[in-house]
Amino acid sequence: MSATGPGSLRVLVADDQEIVRTGLVMILDAQPGIEVVGAAADGEQAVRLARDLRPDVCLFDIRMPGIDGIEATRRLAGPAVGDPLAVVVITTFDLDEYVYAALRAGARGFLLKEAGPAMLAQAVHAAARGDALISPSITARLLTAFAGAAASPAQPATALTEREEQILAVVARGRTNGEIAAELHISLSTVKTHIAGLMAKLGARNRVEIVIWAYETNRIER
Repeated sequence: MSATGPGSLRVLVADDQEIVRTGLVMILDAQPGIEVVGAAADGEQAVRLARDLRPDVCLFDIRMPGIDGIEATRRLAGPAVGDPLAVVVITTFDLDEYVYAALRAGARGFLLKEAGPAMLAQAVHAAARGDALISPSITARLLTAFAGAAASPAQPATALTEREEQILAVVARGRTNGEIAAELHISLSTVKTHIAGLMAKLGARNRVEIVIWAYETNRIER
């Protein structure tokens, strides 16, 4: 960690594995316009340092002893926080329930540790701007809708077809249209047609609201 340069984004890193924590610090410090101002080994320390240092962005691992990254995020950026900090959650576990929980807790991004320096820097800059980024396929600018969607969405007037349920399940796993087409052995245009149909039935403005509906109606386990 080096002294903060003029105009640099101040970042706090929290990860219980020393080698990972050190690696993240080194990667971030090497990025133009980013300076790591603190590093924590657990959630309690992360919350304490974040409140003391008020960094521009916090980068938290999910699985940490004591308070995990999701709870730390909730304490610093959740709905009850008057002056929330920008938090990006990072993990080795590509599980949908982690994405959901992190965004509900107030995170502005969700990355896998394999994302690489460029995406890591991109996520930090996005969070500092008040934007968001998730790895790898949910569009950054739609994450706010994911995190803030209504808790009890209405059921559609017309029941979903079996194919629509299949599409819904794959969309909820964060797959792109191309990946959905390959997995279900249908054309890209057919995927787009089904997603448009889902949006119309669910009253969703985008695919992220489709995902939140899938979680809230228990199509996908949390």
